[in-house]
Amino acid sequence: MEMALPLNVLGTPLKACSQRPRTGFFRDGCCNTNSQDLGSHTVCVIVTDAFLQFSRAVGNDLSSPVPAHGFPGLKHGDQWCLCAPRWQQALQADAAPMVVLESTHQLALKHVELDDLLAHAAAPEGLEH
Repeated sequence: MEMALPLNVLGTPLKACSQRPRTGFFRDGCCNTNSQDLGSHTVCVIVTDAFLQFSRAVGNDLSSPVPAHGFPGLKHGDQWCLCAPRWQQALQADAAPMVVLESTHQLALKHVELDDLLAHAAAPEGLEH
């Protein structure tokens, strides 16, 4: 039996989000998910300073390295698989980063609206990561 390829929010095969820094729930560079991914790390974003400040303010410091977990800390311009509920929270606070639709898993749509993702879509040429 053949495994189906994971799809993005556009209904096409999911593309990688980032290898540097290596992202994803499975740290495979993609916003893949399964039932163990309680945070739904499914939205591929392009990190901004405003988002990093917002995230730190709500208790999730993504800019500081955590060497014990192999986490380098994020900086403006990095691509990262963000938890869909956190992206929604950032959207409501007017701090949502841009989204790489081709690399955002379709299961993100359980938490966020496609129209909101489309309104924050990064240009496809921004995928060279």
